[in-house]
Amino acid sequence: MLLDIQNVEAGYGSAPPVLRGLSLQVEDNRSYCVIGPNGAGKSTLLKTIVGILRPRRGTIRFQGESIEGLRPDEILQKGICFVPQDRSLFPEMTVQENLRMGGFLIRDRRLLRERLDRVYELFPILRDRTNQVAGTLSGGQQQMLALARTLMIEPKLLCVDEPSLGLAPGIVDQVFETLTEFRKQGMTVLLVEQNAVRGLSWADWGFVLDLGALRFEGPADGILENPQIRELYLGRLAARGEE
Repeated sequence: MLLDIQNVEAGYGSAPPVLRGLSLQVEDNRSYCVIGPNGAGKSTLLKTIVGILRPRRGTIRFQGESIEGLRPDEILQKGICFVPQDRSLFPEMTVQENLRMGGFLIRDRRLLRERLDRVYELFPILRDRTNQVAGTLSGGQQQMLALARTLMIEPKLLCVDEPSLGLAPGIVDQVFETLTEFRKQGMTVLLVEQNAVRGLSWADWGFVLDLGALRFEGPADGILENPQIRELYLGRLAARGEE
C-alpha cells in the first residue's frame, strides 16, 4: 500500500474539524479522483497528506512509514509532491528558475540538467519560454509549469488540487493529457477535481467525500454509472456548473 489514511480528523485553527474520521487507501501505479460538494473536505485532505495541516487525530502512513507529524519539506523528501489550486509559482522568476526551484533537493548538477532536459522534452512549450518570467505566462502555461516542476524530483505520489479551475476547455484537455502521461510513466496521481465527470473519466478509481468523510469509493467508471451517486453528488455538481 502506497498511502494509508486511517480515522483522520483535521481542520483549521479552533474551528470544528473538516475531516471527520476519514479513512482511505491509495495503491501504487494508479490514478485517483476525489469528488464531492463544496465543503466536503477535498482540498483539506490533500493539505493534510502533504503536511500543510497536521491531523488532530488518526494516522497517515506512506510506504509503511508514519508521516502525519512531519513538516511539508520532510514529506516532500519522502516523495509526495503537491500542486495547489493557486499553482504557487515564483511569478518574478523565469520558467527555468522555477523548474530549478522544483529540483532544489538535487545536489548533483548533472542529474539536475538531465531532469531539466526531460521536462523540456515533455513540455516543449516551456522550452520555448525558458527565459520568460512565469508571471507573464497564460493561465494554462502556468498550470503546465506547475505540473512540470513536480517532475524535477520524480515524486512517487503527486497530489493535484483542481487543475482545471479557471482554464479554457482546450487548455483543460492539455492538462489531462499531461496527467495521462504522468500515469503512463508509473506515477501515482491523487486528483481533486471540480469537473467531476472529466476527473472520473480520467481516473482508475474514485473517492466521493461528503461532510469530511468517505461516502463512496470504487472504480471511477462505476461511480459515473451509479444512479444513486449521480443523483446525490454528480447532479449537485452539475447544477453548479462543475460537471
